[in-house]
Amino acid sequence: MSNHAYPQRHSAHTVHLPTKRGPPCPKPPPTPPPPKPPGSSPTPRAAPPRARELLRTQLTDWKIDGEVAETAELLLSELVTNSLRHASTPPGREIGLRFATYDGRLRVEVADANNCRPTPRQASPEDEGGRGLTLVQTLAERWGCCPRRHGIGKATWAELALP
Repeated sequence: MSNHAYPQRHSAHTVHLPTKRGPPCPKPPPTPPPPKPPGSSPTPRAAPPRARELLRTQLTDWKIDGEVAETAELLLSELVTNSLRHASTPPGREIGLRFATYDGRLRVEVADANNCRPTPRQASPEDEGGRGLTLVQTLAERWGCCPRRHGIGKATWAELALP
């Protein structure tokens, strides 16, 4: 894992996704929320598919496809899922996505408000999860974590060589 912050780039795209809230407080049952208007932010469960969709759109604009695009989608999905599962960001905070190309590389980045650095772990065969960062470590040319650019938290990123 590397600590490389934000590289110089020739193209970048940044978006934000909603996150789960911190630990619940004992409260009376909430009033059901009003229906969401079309085009509103996805729920945390819908965040990884939405992130992949946004990445596919950006990669199409950049004319990046094939194995690099497929691997980038997998890496992004794992980073978003890891952030949603472990960040427990406060209400009103979102997970930020950033896609960039520079020096012959594609970078996918996920920023959240948690300062704890992600660490791959050794999952047992019985574990249903715990393999995401191991996949990132295996598939990415480079990956790492750095302080969030404008505020609290961190950005976890993965890079792939462009053909």
